[in-house]
Amino acid sequence: MIRIDYDLRPAGLADALQRMWRLSAEKILSIEQTCTPDHGAPVFTIEGRYTARGWTEWTQGFQFGSAILQFDATGDTRMLAIGRENTRRYMASHVSHVGVHDHGFNNISTYGNLRRLVLEGRIPRDPRELEFYELALRSSGAVQASRWSTTIDGDGYIYSFNGPHSLFCDTIRSLRSLAVAHQLGHPLMGENDERISLLDRLVQHARTTARYNVFYGEGRDAYDVRGRVAHESIFNRNDGRYRCPSSQQGYSPFTTWTRGLAWIIAGYPEQLEYLETRPDGELEPLGGREDIEAMMLRAATAGCDFYIDQTPQDGIPYWDTGAPGLARMGDYLDRPAEPFNAFEPVDSSAAAIAAQGLLRLGHYLARHGDPAASDRYCQAGLTVLRTLLGEPYLNTDVRHQGLLLHTVYHRPRGWDHIPAGRTIPCGESCMWGDYHLREVGLYVERLIGNERYYTFFGPR
Repeated sequence: MIRIDYDLRPAGLADALQRMWRLSAEKILSIEQTCTPDHGAPVFTIEGRYTARGWTEWTQGFQFGSAILQFDATGDTRMLAIGRENTRRYMASHVSHVGVHDHGFNNISTYGNLRRLVLEGRIPRDPRELEFYELALRSSGAVQASRWSTTIDGDGYIYSFNGPHSLFCDTIRSLRSLAVAHQLGHPLMGENDERISLLDRLVQHARTTARYNVFYGEGRDAYDVRGRVAHESIFNRNDGRYRCPSSQQGYSPFTTWTRGLAWIIAGYPEQLEYLETRPDGELEPLGGREDIEAMMLRAATAGCDFYIDQTPQDGIPYWDTGAPGLARMGDYLDRPAEPFNAFEPVDSSAAAIAAQGLLRLGHYLARHGDPAASDRYCQAGLTVLRTLLGEPYLNTDVRHQGLLLHTVYHRPRGWDHIPAGRTIPCGESCMWGDYHLREVGLYVERLIGNERYYTFFGPR
């Protein structure tokens, strides 16, 4: 269980964050020099060098988005130029990519961040430039929403790249694309000019994910523990009935892949923040504000509580809560995580994603009159971030291109690098881990400076 530091304050991380941004700049420049887009998007490091892993190129937005976040935090115009120009040159194919569920990862991290900076007055407001970003975001949200399967209970979901039968928990964070497109007034146009509401599909997907991918200790199966998350839910496409949990990147359908858990933890609180900006009249036909927000809050709090309970004291989880080697590690939850152990890898990228979700949930609850719960989640998020900003997780080696060490991509497929003399992956980085460490770092820096609250959809 995480040993939450209730005395830690955002300002207590200021020096560590400044150190992180200094290191981050070096990493971004190194990657820009060695990882050219024609060789594929960088995914993870092998012996300290970023390498591509052609699958869906879902990390390219994190690569260019990292430079944009670096500019946001530091004002370094070199980084703005890298992010802006690479977005213009290389991200269009991601906008029209009909084969993936990753639009919120790629396109909000690039076009979305640039639009936000324009709206916040951080970069000059060129109307044509803003129109360019917003056209991309409108299209991206509609393309994402078109990957649609219906369920027997009258809802539906954005299906994964596995096909129409497959609902991934990851996609809750990719709903960002639907949210921004709807915010811009964009619908999905269907057959016979049917106008399909992107907000409706956002809510349906969030409800289906909460219903089937998140567990609440209510006896759905023999392993139903509150807050457990299934990476994938499988549906019978003949009638839309739920069949079973599954997992692509976790250990089993009945254990919790911790990065999937982290997507749930981060995805629901930021959608709750987004819904605060929508009028009641939009939400009433979709089930009403009270029920929709209660559904999202239930999933978010269950996931956050599970993360706190099933993570070692310092806030860094092992890659799956049911990974078989954990049985050989004794009371591993009652001590800090051990990235150099001989049995199972940790996944610091899950921690970076979860830290932001914990913080956002805490701040949401503070605005809605629950100070005790707010304190628990905010302090847990700060505790996790403090660990990530120190060794052995923050990478101080200038020869190594990664920012956040000890991440895991796809343990079942054996894609992660195992150093010589080791038995498990360790010491390497991934593009989404680096990006999300920067994103939570930016979030906390704005809290420290009492600056505009950072959201993916722009000024509140």
